[in-house]
Parts: sequence; C-alpha cells; structure tokens
Amino acid sequence: MNALSLVPMFLVGLAGSVHCIGMCGGIVGALSLGGGAPAPTRPVIAIAVARPALQTTLQTNVLRVLAYNGGRIGSYMLAGALAGSLAGAGMLHLASLQVAGYWLANLMLVALGLYLMDAWRGLAHLEAAGNVVWRRVRPLLKPLMPMDTPLKALAVGGLWGWVPCGMVYSALLTAMMQGSALNGAATMAAFGLGTLPTLLGMGLLGTRLRTQMQRRPVRIASGLLVLGFGLLGLLRAANGVSLGWLDALCVTGHP
Repeated sequence: MNALSLVPMFLVGLAGSVHCIGMCGGIVGALSLGGGAPAPTRPVIAIAVARPALQTTLQTNVLRVLAYNGGRIGSYMLAGALAGSLAGAGMLHLASLQVAGYWLANLMLVALGLYLMDAWRGLAHLEAAGNVVWRRVRPLLKPLMPMDTPLKALAVGGLWGWVPCGMVYSALLTAMMQGSALNGAATMAAFGLGTLPTLLGMGLLGTRLRTQMQRRPVRIASGLLVLGFGLLGLLRAANGVSLGWLDALCVTGHP
C-alpha cells in the first residue's frame, strides 16, 4: 500500500464528517472554545491583567480537543488493525470472499453517500444494531466526566471511537480488505484524519461551524463525493477489477 492509495479514504472521512457533527456534536461541544462568551464589563486594565489566565485556559482547551481526537483516531486504527488482521490470518484469502468483500465495501459507500444526503436512512438500522456493543462501553465513560483534563479527553475519545456509526463501519469494510493489520490501521488512520478538520473546528468554534456544516447543500455535496467513490468501485468490480479507487485514474503506480 502506498500513501496515495489512502487519499480516497481521507476524502471519505472529510466528506463524511458532516455526519460526525451529528454523532459527536454533543461530546465535542463539551470541549468547545467557541461558546460566544458575553462581552467583558471589567476595565481594560483588569482585562490585561487577566489575559495570561485566559491564554492558559485557551491552551488547556486546545489540548483537550486534540487529545479527544487523538483518542478517537487511535480507536479507529485499532479497529482497522483488527479488521485487516482477518485477511492477514487467511480468513479472506479465498478469491470469492475477496470479491464479495470488495462489492460489500463499495455498496456500503453507496449507502453512506445516500445516508449523508438524507436520501436513504438504511445505515441508521445498522447503527441501532451496534448499540449492543455500545451499551457495554458506555459505563466506562462515567468516571471520565467531566472532561476537565487532556488525559480524560484522550480516554473519552478512545472509547467514543466505538460508538455505533455506519460511516465507520463502511470504512472498516475497506480496511478489512487490505490484507494486514498494518494496512488496515493505515486505512483507518487516513479515514480518521479526514474527519479531523471538521471535528477540530467544531471543538474550537462550537455551534457556529456545526450550523454551517449541517446545511443541506453541504450534506448533498459530501454525499455525492462518497457516492461517487462507491459507484466507481462497483463499476470496477463489475468489470472484474478490484484494485483501489484511484487506479481508475492511473495514479497509484500499478502497472
């Protein structure tokens, strides 16, 4: 696997992050720096004296936002390594299973694209099924609240990465087809990094960014991008080709 082949997963994460705002908006909102505090009424001299304390608070909050997202992406990578190891252990080495997995991964991307556009909500049922796992993980969050330190935010992010999410399931199917734990982890790292800009912005700007990203034109554009990758993958599968999405553009270095 070369680095360029990870670009599609980064773009899927970037486009799909409009869904992340809905899924993670509450937890990220707790870390928000953009709460819109009222204008200070203290004298200018008092504000100048308090400025170092305000800067310290700002730095602490930034660390908490970064720690939360670091834990979240770390959990994605762990899940990707586990999924990729299935193929590495020989469980997906049969050609028929590889082909079926490739079709399924791209069908999931199509479903995700439609989900982002609110054209079809089928993945919501998959997320509901995943709640069985989440019910076992959720109690672990209680000792970590409130998230008043970066270490707590890191732990919450690591647990939050296991929240049932159709978008993550779609990415995991692709990670599973990579043939090794390392490649599976790399695939999920690229996906997680794609979601990072939006969730960092959400943590720093709060509801202002959330409102903009949840606008229908943004969701449709994001859904169309993900849908396009899925349809391209299905087209290549129908033609008997099961390489990466970017192979169609002749930019991945395959002969």
